[in-house]
Amino acid sequence: MPRDVARINALLEEILEVEFSFLHTGTIAAALSRLPRDSRKFILQWTRRVSSTNIQLAFEFASRAGQALAAMDEEMISAWCLHAMDTYDSAGLHPAMKVIKDLQGFVETGHLRARAALWEQVRPVLGPFIQGLSGRMLHMEEGGSAWTDGDTLYLPGMLAYFAEEEQNFQLYKALATHLWAHTRYGTLNIDPELLLAPWENRQRAIHWFHVLETLRLDCRLQQDLPGLYRQMRRLQQRLDGGRWPDVPAEVLSSLQESSSTPHDSVRLLRKLYASSPPRLPCYAGELKLEEAWVAREQRLLRDQARFRHALRVIADDISTDAQQSPPFSLREKRQDAGFAELPEMELMIADQVVPVPESMKQLITSIRLDLAAIPEEYLVPAGEGEYDPSLLEDESLDPDDVWGGTYHEEGAFFYDEWDFGRQHYRKNWCVLRELEPQPGDSSFYDQTREKYRGLIHSLHRTFEVLRGEDRVLRRQPVGEDIDIDAFVEALADMRSGMEMSDQVYARMRRDERNIAVLFMVDMSGSTKGWINEAERESLVLLTESLQILGDRYAIYGFSGWARKRCEVFRIKTFADPLDDAVKANIAAIEAKDYTRMGAPIRHFTRMLEAVEARTKLLITLSDGKPDDYDHYYRGEYGIEDTRQALFEARMAGIHPFCITIDREGADYLPHMYGKANYVVLDEVAKLPLKVSDIYRRITS
Repeated sequence: MPRDVARINALLEEILEVEFSFLHTGTIAAALSRLPRDSRKFILQWTRRVSSTNIQLAFEFASRAGQALAAMDEEMISAWCLHAMDTYDSAGLHPAMKVIKDLQGFVETGHLRARAALWEQVRPVLGPFIQGLSGRMLHMEEGGSAWTDGDTLYLPGMLAYFAEEEQNFQLYKALATHLWAHTRYGTLNIDPELLLAPWENRQRAIHWFHVLETLRLDCRLQQDLPGLYRQMRRLQQRLDGGRWPDVPAEVLSSLQESSSTPHDSVRLLRKLYASSPPRLPCYAGELKLEEAWVAREQRLLRDQARFRHALRVIADDISTDAQQSPPFSLREKRQDAGFAELPEMELMIADQVVPVPESMKQLITSIRLDLAAIPEEYLVPAGEGEYDPSLLEDESLDPDDVWGGTYHEEGAFFYDEWDFGRQHYRKNWCVLRELEPQPGDSSFYDQTREKYRGLIHSLHRTFEVLRGEDRVLRRQPVGEDIDIDAFVEALADMRSGMEMSDQVYARMRRDERNIAVLFMVDMSGSTKGWINEAERESLVLLTESLQILGDRYAIYGFSGWARKRCEVFRIKTFADPLDDAVKANIAAIEAKDYTRMGAPIRHFTRMLEAVEARTKLLITLSDGKPDDYDHYYRGEYGIEDTRQALFEARMAGIHPFCITIDREGADYLPHMYGKANYVVLDEVAKLPLKVSDIYRRITS
């Protein structure tokens, strides 16, 4: 027994890096030594995995391991550890320590988490969905309950009303949609003091107003988003037997008009206040009128300042007389509005339409949602120093500054990252954006063609053969020509009393190549100079070859700086023709930052999954192994994350291949790509000469 205790003690000291005192470590070791061998091994494995995230977190877990084994099975303990590590990733050490220390709390909710939809998992999906709806741009944050102040949608961290995770996700979506409807259809434009002043029981009045507004918003959603509304009704049917709405028919009918407003709900409140209000449906969320009204007042002040300041900028551009500002007006643009769309407004000076930037259009939308129309006083350009400068701070998103505000989350893609230490994914860990490159000199393309004129001529001949030739299909039911032999046989059959065959035609068919390939080009800083030029020249020769083959292809560059600034650059999408814009984009490929490969591979995998093709290829042009500014991504962590991303691609039916000029590539590429799925070129100069030939070999 003393020998076992000493061995366990030594293991824990290694895991915890002698970060804690002998007394504590010895106490944990002694406690673990009393566990069965399999349980002891299980706890030590998870202690190692948690320590890869944070050493203090690992110590707290190990100190509670005995209690955990007594209260939970191994599967739930695993979920407990993963939840703590995910919390550390998203919120930091203190909240993660609370998860570990609140063992009883996790025991009580652990069975719910198994079927729940979790905020950190649904946020990347709900964010783009909400931004796709009309109205102002809304932020999304985790909160204790579902409500909105008109600027931000707050949603709970977990929903587990249903037994299936998918149904709980649909409830998240329904809640977010109904909160969006509060901002789109004017629910928050009622002064709570005026609404509640006549009523002694303010809580009952708010509840009745919420009921009536939910009914009104349901009617609007039924008109504007009927498919989603039906999903919301199915959720309510499952949870509460569909007992909604439970109000008099005349009340419902008065709220079904598309012209109804919150003032109709206020009017009906006077009739219904004395009666007990019904329960709200599962997707209604909460209505916090006081908080929303405060946010609305601040927003109006800010929007007015920015709108009038924008008018001042426009006025200064078109008028030389600063004292005499031109008269501005707005008119509704004639168009067929889509679902729930606000009709677009045009800014006018006299009878002339004035072009306005997208940020100003957003201001117009926001003001109209709060006030229904733009007041006349808003249409007067701001005077010098009229507003607090803090109100005029530009909220536009700067592609060169992902660290400011919440830019790194708005309009971006979220991707998990594989942490080989914890043997699990870090949820939504990498933030990736698609960017347009600044166009380069398109003459580079023609210069490269001239430089490799002889090679291109040879490639054309080679790829013409690879493309295949037309062949005649005989005895067809339809076709461009008569198959004489088949026709003679059919005529003989008819004359002998047999039924004449209809397969007497011939048609030409070309053996079509059904291939889609995406080239991901390393734009890390290490490619600066000859390597970058070789990459660009390779792409020129590739595009020339692929034009002959007719294969569908896309080209993207990738680079980044740490996990919140993963970037891919659209050089050519699958839908783009090879035109001057694409040629200029190829010329614009340049060395940038680092080589965090996992997130771009997952992004390109998603792209290729959306393409209909029999064969899908993801070909990497790179000069080295995964690397990043984050020191922990270098070495084994980055290689293992890239390997896992490539494994996910293969599971999706995509064939990854790597072409590299890293002479040390043979040390790590077999582990990442497999022994037959990479090639190492020993000289940069050979890259343009070899890349088309390599492509021919892997697609033949």
